[in-house]
Amino acid sequence: MGQEELGRAFLQQAQDHLSTDFMPKIEKCVQMLDEQEIWWRAHESNNSVGNLLLHLSGNVRQWIISGLGGAPDRRERSLEFSERGPAAKIDLWRGLKATVEDAGQVLRDFPPDRLLEVRRIQGYSKTALQAVFHVVEHFSFHTGQIVYIAKLKKGMDLKFYNL
Repeated sequence: MGQEELGRAFLQQAQDHLSTDFMPKIEKCVQMLDEQEIWWRAHESNNSVGNLLLHLSGNVRQWIISGLGGAPDRRERSLEFSERGPAAKIDLWRGLKATVEDAGQVLRDFPPDRLLEVRRIQGYSKTALQAVFHVVEHFSFHTGQIVYIAKLKKGMDLKFYNL
């Protein structure tokens, strides 16, 4: 396998993790939680599912759509965490879904031979490869938090895996 083929496989796998692994889990959690539960937090210092949906949208947009795709970076990160509602869960979900779809297009179009180019994202100098890896890891982390909150609120196994 050549370097370009390896780079293309990496970009495709990142897109697959976001769209076909993490997003369906988040969607199931959002569907099962009511409007009030979306904004529930165990403590004031914790994030709600609503905050996490806003945060994931902001992160993906900043690191992939802006950082790799060149779109303007208009992220206001602190607002992702200070929001307390009442944004509707369907609007939050649609926003994240649209962002992940846009990021998927950036990843499909991104030239694999540019993965080692350094970008300035959120004040950090990172290669494009590091930026993609960061987004997938970060998305996975917060997907787990959303799943945990849904399981905590509903007291049930979400049956993501048939082991």
